[in-house]
Amino acid sequence: MKLLAINVLLAVAWAALWNGFSLANLLTGFVIGFGALWFARDLIAQGEERRYFRALPQTLVLIVYFLKELIKSSIMVARDCIAPRPNLHPAIVKMPLDAHSDAEIFLLANLITLTPGTLTLDVAPDRSFLLVHSIYATDEAAPVADLKSGMERRIGKVFRP
Repeated sequence: MKLLAINVLLAVAWAALWNGFSLANLLTGFVIGFGALWFARDLIAQGEERRYFRALPQTLVLIVYFLKELIKSSIMVARDCIAPRPNLHPAIVKMPLDAHSDAEIFLLANLITLTPGTLTLDVAPDRSFLLVHSIYATDEAAPVADLKSGMERRIGKVFRP
């Protein structure tokens, strides 16, 4: 968390040096600051702090993946809304969880709910599985495999060492 704050301060300093706090200047400063921190990582980061250099790129990968899934599923749902015979196979599936922390489960459940065509219904009291409603579940294993290999795996790369 300390490295993120330093990176944001470097981005603000970069924008101040260029005399403009536009989004492009701030993003450029953030990327250059990240690079500078990465080169100095042996001097400034020990132990758990080094995770920042892996977690930040993995967060960007997760965001890009979610946006791709959001667009893809929005198109599928819109197509089925206007189709004379929609290709719907609704089902409630039980998705076993590899995620253990509250933050991982919270993010996974919310990203599933934000994706059109899926909805998180419940989390098991022992956090061992999620109940997920999917409108495209031709069989129970397909949506579970898709969610585990997609969102849950990428969320795990962000949160776990």
